[in-house]
Amino acid sequence: MNTFQAILLAIVEGLTEYLPISSTGHMIFVSSYFGIQNDDFVKLFQVSIQFGAILAVVALYWKKFFDFSKFNFYIKLACAVIPALVLGKLFDDKIEAVLGDPIPITIVLILGGIILLFVDSRFHSPTIVAEEEITIKKAVAIGFWQCLAMMPGTSRSAASIIGGMQQGLTRQAAAEFSFFLAVPTMLAVTVYSLLLKTYEVSHLKGYELLIQSPKNIKLFLMGNVIAFIVAIIAIKFFIGIIKQYGFKPWGWYRIIVGVFLLVYFSYIK
Repeated sequence: MNTFQAILLAIVEGLTEYLPISSTGHMIFVSSYFGIQNDDFVKLFQVSIQFGAILAVVALYWKKFFDFSKFNFYIKLACAVIPALVLGKLFDDKIEAVLGDPIPITIVLILGGIILLFVDSRFHSPTIVAEEEITIKKAVAIGFWQCLAMMPGTSRSAASIIGGMQQGLTRQAAAEFSFFLAVPTMLAVTVYSLLLKTYEVSHLKGYELLIQSPKNIKLFLMGNVIAFIVAIIAIKFFIGIIKQYGFKPWGWYRIIVGVFLLVYFSYIK
């Protein structure tokens, strides 16, 4: 993977991680179109640049994350992330098997778009407008909704936001809690990939792949910085869109992009 390709992937990660449009589907298309070889380091890079996206949420909501007087906030996040940690570990191999075939991912992308078109009309009487009003029980329920994103193409953001709205949160409250929940979820995935996961071909753990060459470290650092900057812009943009238009624009976007990718992977590629 060269520098240009790393920049592209980092931009895609920053743009799509917190939007309900499936970062996986976009990553697969960009990798295919620009001929990015799906080797061990590329797999690690795509996961590890999520760390930059994590820092974007922490930077934007730093008062929330560093207000240690409200310990209940951390309890809620810890409880909400448990379902993803347990089920993610159990189904890790099956998830990676699905990632090898882009067609199911594009179909899920389209189906998710159709669901988003009806989300606003389905949950129209929210009662919770702030994170402080979310109970631990509701946080865990949202955590289980997030697990739907284990099916590549679903979108972690979309699943957890819909889960939040199903639990009575407003659009903005559901989106913000989805951002908060992303921090421990994505941090766990990044640490697992860097320190614990052994890749199939090289049998090296993530950190060993990273330190194999100065180029790998350079790409890792650069990718995280770019993902951080782009994610900050994307989060602010997303909050503005859902306040004014709801989720319909994202639903139509998923459908249009999904149809395009389905044609691309079926007939063009």
